[in-house]
Amino acid sequence: MRRILFLFLVSLVITGAKASDPTATRYPAADCQGSLKPYPVPEQAYDYPDSLTPVFINHVGRHGSRYPASATNCIAMKRALLHADSIGSITPLGRKLLAITEFAISNSNGRWGALDSLGMAEQRGIASRMYSNFPSLFNEGTIQAISSYSPRCAMSMYSFTHQLARLNNRIELSTSSGRSNSPLMRPFDIDKEYTGFRKDTLWSAPYNTYIRQTIPATALERVLGSNYPFNSRDEVLNLALVEYYVIAGMSAMEINCNALEYFTTEEYNALWSCFNLRQYLQRTATTVSTIPADIASPLLVDLITSTDAALSGESNATVRLRFGHAETLMPLLSLMRLDGCYYMTNYFDTVAKNWKDFNVVPMSANIQLILFKSRSGKHYIRLDHNENPVKLIPGNNNLYIPWDTARDYLMRCIPIYYQP
Repeated sequence: MRRILFLFLVSLVITGAKASDPTATRYPAADCQGSLKPYPVPEQAYDYPDSLTPVFINHVGRHGSRYPASATNCIAMKRALLHADSIGSITPLGRKLLAITEFAISNSNGRWGALDSLGMAEQRGIASRMYSNFPSLFNEGTIQAISSYSPRCAMSMYSFTHQLARLNNRIELSTSSGRSNSPLMRPFDIDKEYTGFRKDTLWSAPYNTYIRQTIPATALERVLGSNYPFNSRDEVLNLALVEYYVIAGMSAMEINCNALEYFTTEEYNALWSCFNLRQYLQRTATTVSTIPADIASPLLVDLITSTDAALSGESNATVRLRFGHAETLMPLLSLMRLDGCYYMTNYFDTVAKNWKDFNVVPMSANIQLILFKSRSGKHYIRLDHNENPVKLIPGNNNLYIPWDTARDYLMRCIPIYYQP
């Protein structure tokens, strides 16, 4: 009886709090998949002025849609559902979730974290559009590509470059993957200051406060039953996030699952906002710490110097491709202070309305710094985020920025101790 009352009180407090909360969101179910959302293909191709000629592209991308990174969450969900079944509390909806969770486990065995066919198609699509939009860059010069040592990143690189080779077998391509690329692609693994930050309570304190106020237990009760014997509030919170992660990740491995069978729109938004806040606090510059963004400084320096090399003729590469992770892009986009990717606040309940991981880093997320030459010989840069042109410099609405101006801005984004 105490456990039933506990669940009821948790649900009542959460539901009452969010119902009148001006910071609560109502994003559609597809967006509530967060960074597990498959890549949103751009609705149109963006042309550039006739007075400009593309001369170079710097591309940084996340791997494509994939199987779950590990079996941990699926197994935890399955274990709880089987326990509910064994004690007779499981609901018909719970049995449905058990079946789809078991299918996800069976489908992913031997492929945990691997790129799936959807992820490969996403990368081929981005490559095809790049080739179609900037064909002259693939007729001369070379294409250079690197990836992190993660197999899903290497396969993303190979899917992308293979598509380019199919479109033009005269392209000169070079690819590299491995731990030698970690300073650029996986700084979150090797930067000691950052790994120390991850273990600290600076970010976890506001996060834990938020989830205790936000996570609804009602969705769990809907599958496990009202008599399921939880032992602590933390167990409820952790398993609620497990249920969210399992269901939100189904589309990325091409398993048909209607999340709104398991969550109300309000519940799905609340659970997503917790997942979103964790990434915001761990992977971007915040009022808690700028360390998560600062680790992208070597990558931003590389983008600047490789653009300089292309402009000066020191390099014959016309396209440079880099394939990493959401954890590669989130710090970089925050360091660059891009609109929607950088948000400073002391009110963490406002994050969900101002920093949205489904916009920042869906599967196959990418940025492209496109260098153009004008008829006068001056060079301009355009920044595309997920293949949509965006403002590079806050307060400057121009999409085409003189490279000297853009370079000066980007260099000022880099902390002094990382400056070359």
